[in-house]
Amino acid sequence: MSIRPARMEDAAALAAIYAPAVLHGTASFEVEPPSAAEMAQRLMKVKSHGWPWLVHVTMGQVDGFAYVSQFRDRAAYRFCGETSVYVSPDAQRTGIGNALLMAAVDAARQSGFRQLIAVIGDSGNEASIGLHAACGFKRVGLLAQVGEKFGRRLDIVFMQRSLEAAPAPAPA
Repeated sequence: MSIRPARMEDAAALAAIYAPAVLHGTASFEVEPPSAAEMAQRLMKVKSHGWPWLVHVTMGQVDGFAYVSQFRDRAAYRFCGETSVYVSPDAQRTGIGNALLMAAVDAARQSGFRQLIAVIGDSGNEASIGLHAACGFKRVGLLAQVGEKFGRRLDIVFMQRSLEAAPAPAPA
């Protein structure tokens, strides 16, 4: 098992990993899975900015990915990243998501991000909420019923993690 930067030839694997989340889950609010070509464009955009996109490989197969992109397009957000983590259904709950997210946190820090935001689809998504909490993210907000998928109104949970060193304690 290893984690490495994603490459353009990984696009089909990225699309295959992401498709079940789109088609059957509420973690993603997309309703049509992107093609391999679309995933390649997304990968190229992230990498062109110097932001991290990592893949987890087991026995030569990509079975998970994580990336960090700027939280919003405006310049004032340039030090705030948004995380995305997806693991293939047959590899979930094996520690891959945790390994990917922690590697993405480290890579985001090296890329110049100071804060990370997780925008988690569906407030009932305990797996993603738990993963982010285990990786040092704190719940900071909820947007109620802002999405709709599968005939359900869905919330978004916001979690945040600082990448800056903790301030030194005040002198006594």
